[in-house]
Amino acid sequence: MKFTEEHEWLREEDDVIVVGITEHASTQLGDVVFVELPEVGTTVTKDEEIVVIESVKAASDILAPIDGEIVEVNEALVDDPGKVNDDPMGDAWFVKIKASDPSQMDDYMDEAAYNKLVG
Repeated sequence: MKFTEEHEWLREEDDVIVVGITEHASTQLGDVVFVELPEVGTTVTKDEEIVVIESVKAASDILAPIDGEIVEVNEALVDDPGKVNDDPMGDAWFVKIKASDPSQMDDYMDEAAYNKLVG
């Protein structure tokens, strides 16, 4: 698993990258009340806004961590955005991206480095 400075986690599964937000990000946001996901089939570029999250405290964007194509979105979050607070590191993933350049994953932190960041 890799982590971004924007408090996203990235997990490689087969040929796709699963993207979610960390426990730290979930706590900072507070109760999530709305999630807007991209369309499956959308081509994304690294650092492009792909998901909008609204909570009782703030609105936040998730940026694409890599270039690629959205191959799956977690529709369950649209119906139950609170899952982001309940299980941010598990069932509350947002999108799965088929990476066009998997080496972009090398730019991100491992868990130890991320824990030091949020320390």
